[in-house]
Amino acid sequence: MDEALKENLMGALENVIDPELGIDIVNLGLIYDVDMDDEVEGLCVVTMTLTAMGCPLSAHIESDIKHALSDIPEVKETKVNIVWDPPWGKDKMSRYAKIALGIPD
Repeated sequence: MDEALKENLMGALENVIDPELGIDIVNLGLIYDVDMDDEVEGLCVVTMTLTAMGCPLSAHIESDIKHALSDIPEVKETKVNIVWDPPWGKDKMSRYAKIALGIPD
């Protein structure tokens, strides 16, 4: 996948807001990878985590991800893989997210 498409995908994911924290999932550091599958044309695979195991809003976030990526012509289908390793921590957040949430850098 070329870098321009990856940037486009990440840009679209910045429109997905974590409903509890009010910050996008990219700046929260929840997105670990986004890639186009080599074997299935048009399949975008998002590897991510959540701020807490058993997050009740995971289905909502997954739906928002699929909707955000559906506007990109190269994406025909999206698969979201939620992983717990490496575990998410505040160190994964961008400076913007830390400032917005009042967390010291």
